[in-house]
Amino acid sequence: MKKFTHLLKKEIRELVTKQLVISLLFTMALFYFIGGITKQEMRKSSGTQKISVLDLDKSDLSRSLLGALTAARFEVVPVQAADSAVAVEAGRKSEANVLVVIPAGFGESVARLDPLKIETYAYLRNFSITGIRRAEILKAVLGAMNEYLSNNFLKERLPGLDPAAVKNPIKTRDFVLIRDRMAEGTASSISGIVMSQSMLIPIILMMIIIYSSQMVISAIAMEKQDKTLETLLTVPISRTSIVAAKMLAAGIVGLISAVIYMLGYKSLMSGFTGDLPVSAGAQSVAAKLGLTLTGSGLIVLGLALFLAILCALAMATILGVLAEDFRSAQSLIMPVILMVMIPYFLTMFADVKTLSLPAKILLLAIPFSHSFMAVQNMFLGDMKAVLFGMLYMLAFFGVLVYLAGRIFSSDKVLTMKLSWKKKKKPSY
Repeated sequence: MKKFTHLLKKEIRELVTKQLVISLLFTMALFYFIGGITKQEMRKSSGTQKISVLDLDKSDLSRSLLGALTAARFEVVPVQAADSAVAVEAGRKSEANVLVVIPAGFGESVARLDPLKIETYAYLRNFSITGIRRAEILKAVLGAMNEYLSNNFLKERLPGLDPAAVKNPIKTRDFVLIRDRMAEGTASSISGIVMSQSMLIPIILMMIIIYSSQMVISAIAMEKQDKTLETLLTVPISRTSIVAAKMLAAGIVGLISAVIYMLGYKSLMSGFTGDLPVSAGAQSVAAKLGLTLTGSGLIVLGLALFLAILCALAMATILGVLAEDFRSAQSLIMPVILMVMIPYFLTMFADVKTLSLPAKILLLAIPFSHSFMAVQNMFLGDMKAVLFGMLYMLAFFGVLVYLAGRIFSSDKVLTMKLSWKKKKKPSY
């Protein structure tokens, strides 16, 4: 055990370099910086919005309409211009995102139930997310105006009735069913809560797998390139322990690196979402439906993630043996990346049960798929699928460790390589 501990420390020391530490710190600082700026911009775009209005009608109705926009939390900026062309040109030089032009005679046309068209101008000053989000203000402005006009019309024609009840006579009570559990709520709100809880897990797993695998492959390739692998194989310790030490060291460093990355990534994503709070009612509905991870659920999820990481490290160990040098090792990570990306996107955008049979077989044959699907299966109460996935990953890992042990126990570990160079034909 003492020899194994020394070997493990040696592997960790070789993996934790100055370049790695600087890279992690720089990436985390960058994520925090971008997340902070994005959060400020998203809050600006979701706050009180300024709109320019050219009122050519000057009627009581148009003034009431502007009052309704103010009540709807818009900051109305009156524009003084002779016509819409002059107002549009003035808007180009200002910071306005939306210009609304109320034509002359609008109030009278509404009284005749033949309203004139209100002209709207949206200034797209950039195509960033916040810029496009500001352009959506126009929809909200038109919605507020239509709401005000239709309410006025209904109050005049149907006095004593609530306009909202007339426009939306159908009242609903929404329920969500998950297997044998039912709770009152909407499917969209529940989906939002599930996404907020499970969105980061696949990303964390993907980063850990790719990062740890890259470390194992590169470490073995460097030892083959520097001819230190022969020396390592001569030390008085079993070759199985050498394989285990390399996997464990890469797993520890990869896990710590992924945690650091995810702290920065969480700050970055909170900038895009603006730290939007989830309503207590929606959380209560999610709890009734069993859509929260309990202590036992977290343990099962942790085991599933751990098995996926072990599978990745075992694959990386065998791929590392095939590397001829450090440069060729960079391309050998590609099979692992493909096996991670395929289930990552399929489980995110598709329903596994409705996939075609070949696609379903491909997905279930990849061990990482089961860890990506673990949260959804637990939320749906399908613990058999979770258990099957964990057993499959355990069996997959056992087979790969057996193969890796056989390779390291023979001289093939020094001679095996996957070369993309064409062999030169012998000259006679």
